[in-house]
Amino acid sequence: MRSFKSALAAVALLATPALADDVSGTWLRDTGASHVRFASCGSAVCGTIAWLKPGVETPAKVGQKIFYDMKPNGANAWSGSAFNPEDGKTYTGKMTLAGNTLTTSGCALGGLICKSTTWTKVK
Repeated sequence: MRSFKSALAAVALLATPALADDVSGTWLRDTGASHVRFASCGSAVCGTIAWLKPGVETPAKVGQKIFYDMKPNGANAWSGSAFNPEDGKTYTGKMTLAGNTLTTSGCALGGLICKSTTWTKVK
């Protein structure tokens, strides 16, 4: 019976998804045009535009949520949805974290077409 409980505990550990590092905080887009603040929203992570560079023409608005329902999908990775204010469409979103660099992507057509952006942590 003891070995059965040990085996059951081992299986439970293997079935648990790997936890991702904390992506919370404010991130600067590689173009320097915006900051996005990532924070918990329920059981997921959401990203909201926190700052836009003055003088840049864009349909994006401060306070607009552009990443939502981002849930851990492996070590230092999340998946959910990404909204692109430029075209007004929502895409399948993915994020990966490597140190102070966050890479986000929005994908269409089942992941056949993706566009990525790199962010650097500022706070």
